[in-house]
Amino acid sequence: MPVDPARSPASPGRPPRRDVEFFCAVVIVGLLAGFAGLATTAVLRFVEHATYRYDFGTLLAGITDAGPVRRVVGPVVGGALAGLGWWILRRRADVPPLAGTIDRRDRIPRLAWSVDAVLQVLLVGSGASLGREGAPRQFAAALGDFATVWLTRLSGSDRRILLACAAGAGLGAVYAVPLAGALFAARILLNTWQPRAVGAALLTSSLAVAVGSTVTHDQPNLPWPSAESTYLLTAHGLMLAPVAVAVGLAFNRLMAAARPARTMRTWVLVPALAAAGVVMGVCSHWWPELPGNGRSILTVSLASGMTLTAAAAILVLKPLLTALFLRAGGAGGMLTPSLATGAAAGSVLVLAINWAAGTHLHPPAVSLAGAAGVLAVTQGSPVWAAIFVWELAHPPPWLFVFFLLTACGAYGLKVLALGRRPPGPTHEG
Repeated sequence: MPVDPARSPASPGRPPRRDVEFFCAVVIVGLLAGFAGLATTAVLRFVEHATYRYDFGTLLAGITDAGPVRRVVGPVVGGALAGLGWWILRRRADVPPLAGTIDRRDRIPRLAWSVDAVLQVLLVGSGASLGREGAPRQFAAALGDFATVWLTRLSGSDRRILLACAAGAGLGAVYAVPLAGALFAARILLNTWQPRAVGAALLTSSLAVAVGSTVTHDQPNLPWPSAESTYLLTAHGLMLAPVAVAVGLAFNRLMAAARPARTMRTWVLVPALAAAGVVMGVCSHWWPELPGNGRSILTVSLASGMTLTAAAAILVLKPLLTALFLRAGGAGGMLTPSLATGAAAGSVLVLAINWAAGTHLHPPAVSLAGAAGVLAVTQGSPVWAAIFVWELAHPPPWLFVFFLLTACGAYGLKVLALGRRPPGPTHEG
């Protein structure tokens, strides 16, 4: 019986050729995922600056300084251009979801995923309420598959691992979250603790974040305030869990109802996304935190800059606007919109308690705990949600316990409410 050289044992003192190729592929994928993160971030910033005509500072500052006409015209033009691009793309090619492609081990649509990633960035950069994380994941996966096609000894299982690692590393690169990026690949996309997969995910995500550090400079994605927080805050994690599970389940159901049954491929994409841009522009006149993927909401929450009224309005409007862009045919991630919705829920709770009881609970900590709880419900992984939120801001280490308690409590309540087979995660755009 002939022996498969890719599976044959190596000679003493020498690793198998397949393992050498797999290691080379892991390094290549990690470096390219970092490049994908840099490229999508550069395009996103260019679109944001062009949409709101600002040179320095954050998107929130640019929107705040923009006039009322530009706040509407920018999202309208961006939505129309993205709609036109998707109309052309979808008439000529299928753009399958990343997670489904990994599960079924389908052929990788490199060009379609790359073009789709650019259109996602265009739409989010012009103010759409969708996540930016889908674009680097797709682009990283497409680049990684293209660059490793010459490695012929890799098995189908190896290529599935590499594809998931590329997606996780792309996520890690844009948010500077190496551990969360690795766990996203291993636990959410692959659903495994297999050492080969976990090791590859850790290496690719670390390399991608290292490449991305030329822009992030190893700084947390969110600024943590210097205000003091107390260990007694941890006891409120279980109190926050029911709020997080209610918000997370409502978010999931709203997105499921909003997502079209079939991918929109007609010219209606252009006016539909332009109309969604009008609604976003009008809302941003009163709540400039709403446009974009949700980072502005998280930033204001951590700075304790929200009033109770504003937090309640954002809690309602952020998921509704996300659903509107989905219904109009847009594509993007669900991770950061659900994260921002959870932060708004946490802000509402802590501001209401502080106002009613005269207490001084720490708003930034409770806001991030709310984000972790909702993320645990929407993504189906409480440990990953707590790690991701902690890595975003790098608060005091003990607050990780608070985030984990809230995330596990919310996820446990979700399982109790929905039984053993809760709905799957909403990480696809």
